[in-house]
Amino acid sequence: MDELRRLQEWYVAQCDGDWEHGYGPRISTLDNPGWTVTIELTDTDFEGVAFAEVKDMAPERDWIRCWVEGTEWQGVGGPLMLTSILAHFLDWTDAVGRSAT
Repeated sequence: MDELRRLQEWYVAQCDGDWEHGYGPRISTLDNPGWTVTIELTDTDFEGVAFAEVKDMAPERDWIRCWVEGTEWQGVGGPLMLTSILAHFLDWTDAVGRSAT
C-alpha cells in the first residue's frame, strides 16, 4: 500500500487549482487480465523528461511494460503487477525530483 500513498502524495503535489481539472492518473483493468495505468504529464515537472522503458513480457501473469508516449506515462501489466507499475512511475518521479534539487 506504500505505492498508493506515494501516488496520492504525487497527485496532491501536482494539484495547483488548474491541473487537476483536466489531468490526473487513470487506473483501469485489461481483459487479458491485467492493469493499465495512464498518467498525464502535461504541465508537470516530468513533462519531456526521459523515461527508460521497462519491458518484461516473459511470465504469463507477471508481465509488465512501462513507457512514456507523448505527454503520457503509460504502464500495463498482469493482474498481480499494479503495485510494480506504480512503483516504476513513482521511483522515476522521485529520481527526477532528486536530480532537480
